Amino acid sequence: MTVQPFPFPAPAPQDAFAVLYTQYAQRMPERLEDLAGPTRGVVDLPLHVVWSGRRSYGLEQPRSRMGLYRTVLAEGQRKDLIEFLNRDLLIAQWPVLRTLISRPIRDVWEAAFPELTTATATTAA
Repeated sequence: MTVQPFPFPAPAPQDAFAVLYTQYAQRMPERLEDLAGPTRGVVDLPLHVVWSGRRSYGLEQPRSRMGLYRTVLAEGQRKDLIEFLNRDLLIAQWPVLRTLISRPIRDVWEAAFPELTTATATTAA
């Protein structure tokens, strides 16, 4: 069996990063204060955010909440970010959350909202 090459060139790793960075940047809310999601209870994500697997997340359980935030950051559109993420919870979780998400997501959020890097620096000190 012979493997046929793609009919188009594969992007260089830095180009792929730039594409992802641009995609995530286009989804960003204008301000962290726009993130008006819940702080307690159970959140059920719509199918366009989670098309398979777990869709319900309990905000009182830290691991469940972290899973919700990882999923919404990676798959959500701007409306989803605003509806499901909460500014205060995002800032509080950011020091750990930033290690669990992809580099393009982390870089976009930290470039847009320097207060997230401040939260990380404060936690590390």
